[in-house]
Amino acid sequence: MRDWNEKTAKTFDHMAEEWSRKSDDMWETGSRKTILPLFMRHVPPMFGPVLDAGCGDGYASWRLATDGYQVEGVDIAGEMIRLAQQRAEKMGFKIRFQTGDISNLPFADQTFAGILSINVIEFTPSPLKTLRELHRLLRPGGVLVAGILGPTAGPRGHSYRRLYDETTIQNTMMPWEAKQLAIENGFELLEEEPVYKEGVPSELADRLPVDLQEALSFLTLFVLRKK
Repeated sequence: MRDWNEKTAKTFDHMAEEWSRKSDDMWETGSRKTILPLFMRHVPPMFGPVLDAGCGDGYASWRLATDGYQVEGVDIAGEMIRLAQQRAEKMGFKIRFQTGDISNLPFADQTFAGILSINVIEFTPSPLKTLRELHRLLRPGGVLVAGILGPTAGPRGHSYRRLYDETTIQNTMMPWEAKQLAIENGFELLEEEPVYKEGVPSELADRLPVDLQEALSFLTLFVLRKK
């Protein structure tokens, strides 16, 4: 696990500057534009503190803070956390960011009303352990909004070298697998929302059964409530 985490941190440290340059577009007009409205609909700020688990450069944490949320941000990559802190300070917000492994976090049981974790669970050594840890951190009835990469997502390439028996930084999962794993480990599904890759007309895809929507997705969002 230690080697996995070190390799993951190094990979995302190297990506941090470019990632941060693209954050605004990703979250406001790109593939992540529907995520925060979905999260805010299920977890209003008055419900309590929220965790951005795998916060990257802190863009989502900052946006949530501007809407009145009490936010904590955690990411395995130190360079991402540096950029997140820099963004928050520049914007005048006090958000606590720290490096950490989201499958083993230093928070008490039932700390958070909501958790946002986008394209992170599959980058941990054990998605099962990670889901159980996020479940532990949620209050009864708390909500996890998880984003899982779909079959058409380019970042799935991080897992390719496993076919050569090499160590990778990604436990590649199908969206249906992540959904079933969550349901079998203390969550109930409230809502599911596919995000399609450019070129897939949503007016056609939205008519398809859920399994085919997942198959066409760049990303599938799951709204999961702790039982």
